Amino acid sequence: MNFTRWSALLPGTQRRAQARTDSSSNALPPEGSSVPAARAERRTAKEADEAADAADTGEAETPPDPTVDELPVREVLDRIPALVALVHGPEHRLAYVNDAYVEAFGARPVGEPAREALPELEEIGLLSLLDQVLRSSKPRTVLSRKVPGGRSYTFTCTPVPLDVSASPEGGGVLIFAADVTDQAEVADRLRVREGEQRETAVTLQRSLLPQKLEEPDDLRVAAVYHPGGTEAAVGGDWYDVITLGGGRTALVIGDVMGRGVRAAAVMGQLRTAVRAYARLDLPPHEVLQLLDGLATEIDANQIATCAYAVHDPNEGRLVYASAGHLPILVRDDSGTVLRAEEPIGPPLGTGGWMHASGSIPLGPGSTAVLYTDGLVERRDKDLDEGIAALEEALAGATGTPQVICDRLVRSAGMTADHDDDVAVLVLQHPSRTGSDGELFRNAALELLGGVEAAPRARAFASGVLTSWRFPTDLHDLGVLAASELVANSLQHGTPPMRLRLRRTDRRLIVEVTDGDDHLPRRRRAEPADEAGRGIAIVATIASNWGSRRTPGGGKSVWCEFALPRAT
Repeated sequence: MNFTRWSALLPGTQRRAQARTDSSSNALPPEGSSVPAARAERRTAKEADEAADAADTGEAETPPDPTVDELPVREVLDRIPALVALVHGPEHRLAYVNDAYVEAFGARPVGEPAREALPELEEIGLLSLLDQVLRSSKPRTVLSRKVPGGRSYTFTCTPVPLDVSASPEGGGVLIFAADVTDQAEVADRLRVREGEQRETAVTLQRSLLPQKLEEPDDLRVAAVYHPGGTEAAVGGDWYDVITLGGGRTALVIGDVMGRGVRAAAVMGQLRTAVRAYARLDLPPHEVLQLLDGLATEIDANQIATCAYAVHDPNEGRLVYASAGHLPILVRDDSGTVLRAEEPIGPPLGTGGWMHASGSIPLGPGSTAVLYTDGLVERRDKDLDEGIAALEEALAGATGTPQVICDRLVRSAGMTADHDDDVAVLVLQHPSRTGSDGELFRNAALELLGGVEAAPRARAFASGVLTSWRFPTDLHDLGVLAASELVANSLQHGTPPMRLRLRRTDRRLIVEVTDGDDHLPRRRRAEPADEAGRGIAIVATIASNWGSRRTPGGGKSVWCEFALPRAT
């Protein structure tokens, strides 16, 4: 085998050969010179003078440096630490392996096909690569393949033109393998560490999300969260469902900008704050106003988007406020999808903005979707296109909230390597008919004030609760609560006043509204006090009670009684 023919293909050889050619060209005398061409190729006139001077002084001429072409190629290949093998022909018969290759895998029979002579290459799938190199006459590289014995190598296969006399079956392939075991082990350890860090971040993220969603009486809800990508940098997406009492439910979704454990930690603080502020039963825009200031205190360099909505079954609407978040989508009972686009304020953490609340219908048979940008945002598409695609998917999605969640995620083309977190919260206000509808009923009485208001309220409550066939003890407690709340409103409130009784499949709700916005509070009445015991009595007999300001001015005071399971 003629090694000199393909030694010029070794890395750097061609460049050095070109440099020598250029140097020789520069050394040639100009055309018409009297210096013989043979001598000019060996030395310049100046070099000849220096040589003559050296002869006169007795100094010996320094021999020229050897060139790569003069090096013994086989001896060089035998000494280099990388693995080298040469195969030729369509069966890749082995022509040569260097000493490093023999030391790594043992002696190999020259002249045999690579499938038998080099079984280690077949195990890592390199033989098919040799076929590609022969067909294309282009080099191919395979990075960091682990071979039998546990070490890792990067293989470079280079086509080699061979003498027809030496290899009548065709050209050859020079296989060059560099040992990258240390680098591969470092990369493996790094991947393991990144996987552990991501697992930690995902665990933190999921632990900060609600482990189980609260189940409102009037709504069916479901949520899904998908961490983005395979890196350790999970995002700060979150969602929550909060029962406010009085049949009302708060729904929250948000997204902290940035990724990693820091974003997840900020998300956890914001979610906890939202639950605390929600207990104050404030309007949505006031909750976001409080969150805005808190987000600045947590981290002035961190911002977050958030949508906070409240559903009141008595109103049949979803009242919401948005801090830079994507619009809520609502599909009504006819299949029409609406966007809750306005008003939208800046993200949390920017400060100095007065948020405002909006509303959108959410009656029986409607479905609403709250989501983060990972569901609709793509690098190659406009954001509005993603939202429009989600609207189309929601229009055709039917079934339970969980089924709709899964369908929306699938329609968005979510894959395992999706690079952004996705949170989706779906709620349904089901239409109730037949026996199911008998479990959800309302009754209301307008109160004009005066001394006859309290007796009228007691008589109304007694008649309604009797018609709903409540047990005697629950009937009496409901009448007492209605009487005390009406008496409190008559004494401290202003017209118009209304008594509303509502039952669900789980509880009885007694609510009184009036035109005064002063919220009552429970206090300890002294023995000599003639008033101040009404709210204390209600708080004692009811399973839960509360009060809130109404959007149009005034207040609502309510209490709840849990229904027996058999009812």
